[in-house]
Amino acid sequence: MKLKVEKGDITTFKIDAIVNAANTSLLGGGGVDGAIHRAGGPEILNSCKKIVAEQGGCKVGEAVITSAGKLPSKYVIHTVGPVWNGGTNDEAQKLANCYINSLKLVIENNCKSIAFPNISTGIYHFPKEKAAEIAVETVNDFLQDHKNIEEVIFVCFDDENFDLTNNELKKLDQ
Repeated sequence: MKLKVEKGDITTFKIDAIVNAANTSLLGGGGVDGAIHRAGGPEILNSCKKIVAEQGGCKVGEAVITSAGKLPSKYVIHTVGPVWNGGTNDEAQKLANCYINSLKLVIENNCKSIAFPNISTGIYHFPKEKAAEIAVETVNDFLQDHKNIEEVIFVCFDDENFDLTNNELKKLDQ
């Protein structure tokens, strides 16, 4: 099993599943959400609309899966991260749930690899250092009991998230 960090554009990764840091409406937005919808084309939005019709969107901490449209991955897992409100609204657990529920969908759909963006660290203002710690710790803990996932990549768009995530990964090797 490989757990690693790379700097780049998550829409370019040829992997079983990429994760979209979505909003509760699932209908696209800014940041990574907008980039995934633009690069993947209308098939992703149409799949999201079907999910909305069936269950009314996606709650914070939950995750849903769609096709990847024109993207090189097989699937897009849409998860809704928490908006940071000072840490008093269970934001840490909600963020951890994003990773756990995404990984559960990977297993349910027989995927072996997944790429995560830095969930909630953009317009949702989750502190990047804390988010990196939660991401790496949560994924590493989950993988201890789920050996069928072969590769997890944390895809960082900026240097700060890359460095913070890389530092958290180095702690696992100590």
